[in-house]
Amino acid sequence: MEVSGLPLELWRLILAYMRLPDLGRCSLVCKAWNELILSLDSTRWRQLCLRCIECRHPNWPNQPDVEPRSWREAFKQHYLAAKTWTKNAQELESSNCFYLFRRRKDRRILYVGPGCEFDNLGSALTSANIYDKIVLFPGIYEEQGEIILNVPVEIMGHGKLGDVALLVCVDQHCATTRLCNLVFMPVWFSPVMYKVSSGHVQFDNCNFENGQLQIHAPGTCQVKFCTFNQASISLHSVALCVLENCEFVGSEIASVTVEGHPSSDRNWAYKHLMGLVKSSSALSTTRDSAPFNPSSQETSGHLPPGNLRTCEIVIGEDQSNFFATLKSPQACEKDFQKENEISKDLCPARDRKGIVHDPDSYDGSQSSGSENEPEDQFVYRHYHQPPGLNHTLVRSLLGRPQTARLSDLQRGLELKTLHQELQRDGEAQSLASSLQGCLIRKCLFRDGKGGVFVCSRGRAKMEGNVFRDLVYAVRCVQNSKIIMLKNDIYHCKASGIFLRLEAGGLIADNNIYSNSEAGVDIRKGANPFILCNKIHSGLRSGIVVLGNGKGIIRSNQIYGNKEAGIYILYNGNPIVSGNHIFQGLAAGIAVNENGRGQITENVIRENHWGGADIRRGGDPVLRSNLICFGYSDGVVVGEQGKGLIEGNTIYGNKGCGMWIMSSSLPHITSNQIAHNSIYGVAVFCQKDDANDYLINQGSNENFNDEGEASNWENELDGEDDHFSTRRPISVALIESNSINHNGAAGLYVKSNEALNVIANIIHANQESGLAVLQSTQLTRIANNSISCNHLGGVLIESECRVELRGNGIYDNRGPGVSSKGDGTILENDIIGNRGCGLQLLQAANMKITKNRIHSFCDYGIVMLDHVKGLVQENMIFQGKTKKTILQQVSNLEDCLVQNNKLLAFKKSEVPWKLENPPARPHIEETTRSISTAHNSQKVANMTTRIATRVEGRCPNSRSLFCTIL
Repeated sequence: MEVSGLPLELWRLILAYMRLPDLGRCSLVCKAWNELILSLDSTRWRQLCLRCIECRHPNWPNQPDVEPRSWREAFKQHYLAAKTWTKNAQELESSNCFYLFRRRKDRRILYVGPGCEFDNLGSALTSANIYDKIVLFPGIYEEQGEIILNVPVEIMGHGKLGDVALLVCVDQHCATTRLCNLVFMPVWFSPVMYKVSSGHVQFDNCNFENGQLQIHAPGTCQVKFCTFNQASISLHSVALCVLENCEFVGSEIASVTVEGHPSSDRNWAYKHLMGLVKSSSALSTTRDSAPFNPSSQETSGHLPPGNLRTCEIVIGEDQSNFFATLKSPQACEKDFQKENEISKDLCPARDRKGIVHDPDSYDGSQSSGSENEPEDQFVYRHYHQPPGLNHTLVRSLLGRPQTARLSDLQRGLELKTLHQELQRDGEAQSLASSLQGCLIRKCLFRDGKGGVFVCSRGRAKMEGNVFRDLVYAVRCVQNSKIIMLKNDIYHCKASGIFLRLEAGGLIADNNIYSNSEAGVDIRKGANPFILCNKIHSGLRSGIVVLGNGKGIIRSNQIYGNKEAGIYILYNGNPIVSGNHIFQGLAAGIAVNENGRGQITENVIRENHWGGADIRRGGDPVLRSNLICFGYSDGVVVGEQGKGLIEGNTIYGNKGCGMWIMSSSLPHITSNQIAHNSIYGVAVFCQKDDANDYLINQGSNENFNDEGEASNWENELDGEDDHFSTRRPISVALIESNSINHNGAAGLYVKSNEALNVIANIIHANQESGLAVLQSTQLTRIANNSISCNHLGGVLIESECRVELRGNGIYDNRGPGVSSKGDGTILENDIIGNRGCGLQLLQAANMKITKNRIHSFCDYGIVMLDHVKGLVQENMIFQGKTKKTILQQVSNLEDCLVQNNKLLAFKKSEVPWKLENPPARPHIEETTRSISTAHNSQKVANMTTRIATRVEGRCPNSRSLFCTIL
């Protein structure tokens, strides 16, 4: 009959009454009939699958409410299960008469039970031939001795699962066996219910109660749709075993133990199992969008040369007003106190309220000139490139909502997919495709002590499993390897995944959350790949690396954990790259107790403590990360913290951009530190909330594993070349950074140790560019550009020792340099500041030599009170007003002023240029100490020029004196 003869709905109704063999015959009639039979997937095939007592829902036990892709395919797999256990089985040894014993299609069926031919399983097995089928009727079958299984047979329970129970201890010595629809319980003399030493066993739709399964090499097993209730399975050096769609409940030990390296001695079933599992891998073969190419982003280059502004200064000879007293000492002291009062309020007490500035303010608000100034005012063009600054990006961020800024900042740091990660790393790709030992797929582990334990060079692969409400999900130790793909791990009472003792493998695309300890715990030389996971909502840290633990941690989302997203300590030394670490209740990344690590190109945002927190000997490389919008500081370098902090963007944090304790020794270079609510960089003697931090961060965490000896941290070795590419430093070094648009001082120093501040750009901060309020040791400030700050350029309090050399201090709204301390001011350009160029107060004792100094509206140099020192060989320019060039109200005997060149303002003269030497700072290539891998982030040489008259106001409300961005 033609298919088109009846409507499709009627055909489906008719075919719903057909048996399986008849459906098979119909599908062979023609193509139209075949398509008709295939169209019955959600009707007749679904009925056949669910009515079969040997079958469970295809997505049991994890997702029994989710429809499978094909009911027909699911039923086919169940139906073929009765066939595949003998597939490719070895033939009996060749002999003239052995052909009589070869498998026959008409194998016997032996019935066991009340009223049947056999009363117990033992007697049926004694009478069974190879590949016979033994059917057990409902009842409990108990064997008093161990059953030795020498003949390949199929043993099946009749009726519903649970009707047939076996209290047995079976030792299989034959090539293959299948057991289906049975309940196994241990006998009184042994906890082992089933043991395989050489052959292959297949369990389908069975329950195991309170006992163990043991599989020894070269034996193999395939376990499908089985329940292990307080039972476990132990695999010893097995080449390949498959556990699929099984449920493990309430185990008092690990539900699955994989021990020993996979044996090279393989039985007949190995090839069959290998082909079976390769046909349905958890890895997606779909290609994702092209990975991000960092080279396509604007990371360096020159600023556009348009609208260059210069200024006209005319050399004059009139020095008749060399010493004048137009400004009182009280007025100068008042200016100094105004500049310093906010900084004092934000000292160590630091109540985090501070002064709230508009984060969207721009350089135009910092112009040295007012709208009513005459057209002949001076304009100084300060033209240079900040280290590694993406100018287009920064301009686009100004004046935009936070969400838009975050999106722009993260562009280029998108998470890579698992496919992209595997494409870039051959070793990880090889691990993902490898298959040895044990494959555990689509299983549920719940309400027990442990999930999977892999030890002694064991191998296990886990795909699509659920681990919940356990003590731990997976432990991998002693040179073992695990591959974990697309698993859910949650509500564990300890760490979710635990690796130690040189363990490794691949942990990728898993969802790990709400665990009581770390999501992933790596220690004692373990070195896994951790790629593309979601690790979140943990009650402690997301990932912990300690005790010489390593690991490659890439492209993970780590968020919402109560402690650090990644916590590195006790010589932990991972590679952490390309992750998004956000919204944690502590630090994004914490490096403590001599922890190390390479931390690069991560997005660390919106964490409640520091984006990166380094303390107690922590010595990481923190490079090219985006650390933004944190509720505290961007980077904290606490007591005894070290490390190379290079090329990071630290943006929009509610605390400081960086907080450094004076007992630390960091190397801070080539960072963008901008739009943070308090200081750009603060160097303090101590951090008041450090103790609170350590309590919340987990300093009291128990890192000993279940009674393990606690002296393992003394077993650390120095096997890597962690310091091989580092320049050793003996003094904390802040160099080649761009520190701009922060809510308080750009760099705030209140320290009792030496500090070097070299070749930084400190620009447009809401208070002083650089404030030194306490410095018992020498603070060396060299070759910096300090410009457009809302108060003065450099503020030096009393009893501070400072050396200023080779700096360019331009266009600040207060004095260029204001000092009450001691030290040297040598070869600086202090030009165009609203206050006086250089102001010495109280008991300042400074040696001021070979500087070029100018102020628009005030004196070039002011010396008040009991100033001491030497002022010689300086070039001092007169501003646009007719004020004198130098004001001195001090004891001339204590302060020597000699051989200075004083230049009065005259419009008619030929303009003068800052040419010999060129405008400072001068950054020589040979003196820079930036990593060769980040040369594009170096500070460019100054090209300041003072030459041309400016007419009218500066367009677009930009700064009249300094344009950096």
